[in-house]
Amino acid sequence: MTPQDRNAATRSAIDWDALPQGGDLYGELHLAELSAKADQKDSLFPGLAICGVGAAAAAWLSEHYGFPIILLGLLIGLSLNFIAREPRSHRGLDFASRTCLRVGIVVLGLQVTVEQISALGAAPFLALLVVMATTFVAGIMGARIATQSRYAGMLAGGSTAICGASAALALYGVIGKERLSQAQFALTLVGISLASAFAMSVYPVLAAELHLTDQQAGFLIGASIHDVAQAIGGGYAFSDAAGSYATIVKLARVALLAPIVVLVSFMMRGSAGGGEAQPLWRRLALPWFITAFLATVALNSLITIPQVVSHYALIASKSLLLLAVTATAMRSRMDLLLDMGWRATIPVVTATLASFATALGFALLLL
Repeated sequence: MTPQDRNAATRSAIDWDALPQGGDLYGELHLAELSAKADQKDSLFPGLAICGVGAAAAAWLSEHYGFPIILLGLLIGLSLNFIAREPRSHRGLDFASRTCLRVGIVVLGLQVTVEQISALGAAPFLALLVVMATTFVAGIMGARIATQSRYAGMLAGGSTAICGASAALALYGVIGKERLSQAQFALTLVGISLASAFAMSVYPVLAAELHLTDQQAGFLIGASIHDVAQAIGGGYAFSDAAGSYATIVKLARVALLAPIVVLVSFMMRGSAGGGEAQPLWRRLALPWFITAFLATVALNSLITIPQVVSHYALIASKSLLLLAVTATAMRSRMDLLLDMGWRATIPVVTATLASFATALGFALLLL
């Protein structure tokens, strides 16, 4: 056999299609592909970009159609949850659902001062504490009745007692996805947002039918509607005086976010394995973003923050929390969400009803 025949036989015996980068003589294409994959895997951009697009769409729809922005962010995020199957999006989505959440909670502190809380008065403030405690317990009892996890009850009761989606995000940051699935969290957020939107429309009408005074209506609306914007909007829908009082009551609830987070954290650590071996100060330690939230409230109480700074801080806080909600919804599995059924909504329903009934009772008795 001639040398030419041997070379031809060797070439025919090699499956060039099975070799990686068979036509890449010096490996530039192969190295470039590996480098691109590494860059995409470690980049925040893919996940943050798609999350930002979803949040912007929610903001646009909310502005033009008057629908709750958090609920829109949830629905858009759930509709785009197939994106989470792409590993390149994970780092950006995790960053949005965790870091943006925590920073948004900290910035929220610029909306609250100690003076606003003290303006409420001793008796209404104590009544508000009872309303919040009743709501929290009702969420836990609702979870037990519906055979749901007690963590679902803590999440529903705590978020309903404080400020809706913002509190739910803060509490979920402490509870963690290893104790409560993202599907349950997303469903709780949907329930809270729907209940808050319903309450904003119905509670002012009920207050008028019951012939409540401005102060009574303001307390009822501020103490029982979950979301901050919707509580204030519901108060002003009744009257300007009721809106002002509802704002004070609602901001007092927001200021109590830190104690609720501490309580939930203590309840979990106290029941966890080995939690008793930890010193008390360790079990009572606050998450850093809650400590920063309290520091921001203290700063806002000690110095006068310019109105323009407070205005843009509120916008920044809402934007960051919207990003966190949208990213969390994108990371939720729709199949698990659908499998949970109606029982998963019971904790939110019981907490909402308890909040309204208790707030109405105190509004009629004390004010």
